[in-house]
Amino acid sequence: MTLWASSSAGLRADDGQLPIVPPAPVVNESSSSQPLRLNFPQSAAGESMLRVTPYGSLWASLIAATSRTSPGDFTLWVPSDEAQGEGALTIDARRTRIGIDVDGPELDLLGGLSSSGQVEFDFFGEFVTENRAGARLRQAWWDLHNDDYRFLIGQTWDVISPLKPRMLNFSVGWAGGNIGFRRAQFRAEKYVILDQETRIELQSSLNQDIVPDFPTDAGVRRETSDWPVLEGRVAWIHRPGHGTAPGIQIGLSGHIGETGFDFLAVGPPPLSLPPEDDARFITWSWNLDARLEWNRFSMQAELFQGANLSAFLGGIGQGVCPCLRRPIHTMGGWFDLSYEIHKQLQANIGFGLEDPDDGDLLMGRSFNQFLFTNLVLEVAEGLKTGLELSYWKTKYQESREGLIDPALLIADAPGRAVTIEWMVRYDF
Repeated sequence: MTLWASSSAGLRADDGQLPIVPPAPVVNESSSSQPLRLNFPQSAAGESMLRVTPYGSLWASLIAATSRTSPGDFTLWVPSDEAQGEGALTIDARRTRIGIDVDGPELDLLGGLSSSGQVEFDFFGEFVTENRAGARLRQAWWDLHNDDYRFLIGQTWDVISPLKPRMLNFSVGWAGGNIGFRRAQFRAEKYVILDQETRIELQSSLNQDIVPDFPTDAGVRRETSDWPVLEGRVAWIHRPGHGTAPGIQIGLSGHIGETGFDFLAVGPPPLSLPPEDDARFITWSWNLDARLEWNRFSMQAELFQGANLSAFLGGIGQGVCPCLRRPIHTMGGWFDLSYEIHKQLQANIGFGLEDPDDGDLLMGRSFNQFLFTNLVLEVAEGLKTGLELSYWKTKYQESREGLIDPALLIADAPGRAVTIEWMVRYDF
């Protein structure tokens, strides 16, 4: 197991359960012993100035659910039993991904900086049917780094809340206690070495403003802010040089930004708020992440509190209430425990929950939770299979009864689902 790690952008994971990465980007950790590399023009000393290493994951899952979940190919929440409730079976291969790692020349700055980059796609882009999916850009960044600094530009993971539950579910607990996603950014990191076993990481980024709310509402025009989303994190990492003492990582992070809308039409009843131009809503969070590794055990957890978090996959997918035109405050977190039964067999168990403030929404998803356990077996080098059992429960709030036409009320019975997922993944 590896703990000497950071939330650096070179995360080679599904959206998920692989280890946090070291401060300098990694070459494809799942590559074969003889990866294909393309070498480009050489320096005066005859050394290659650019190296490109392709990599990928061929990944398919079979998912059976006792009740349909949203969006269906993986689970974020469960629709009300009154609205759905029937079982579902999904076989999906769109989580397959391909990418390239790029190792570039060194620059004679700050004691010497290595350069590198990454481009990665999966197939969860727009589609007509599931077997005609479009490509989706996941990673696209370039950086400079050494043992003390890292500077990055491009699209990669958020600085905040860098850990992810070790789930087989593709969405790794998003909307259920885990927040943080990918976005375009300028990032700077500083690593402070306290001794051979301990370090402090300081991370900050300027990020593209993302406005996901009301995407299909013709009466609302979404607008980005005139200032970037600001993110920051400080982490303390202790990795002992012997296996008898635990390794520990603790991080504190946060963000602040702004989203905007032009409300072109009268809002939903019962308030029926008038049209409004240039409405602005603050998005913010504070977050705590922790990881402990000791012999064959490892534990990790995150907690968060914030408002208007739909762009960070919080708020159970809700950022601003359309009826109240108010940012939705929310809080949540998750925990998991992993045990290495054998060098090639790992068991994981965990839970997560998110609880938006009921006073900030008249109707919608008001609580979401999940429990999971899985076994992951490394069959051969690069080839893994796993089986996961999970339970999901989503609660709904509808406080407009008696105030609007009953036909406009949403189903407010809870949604519950048990899912069984079997996955096969080959990394090269």
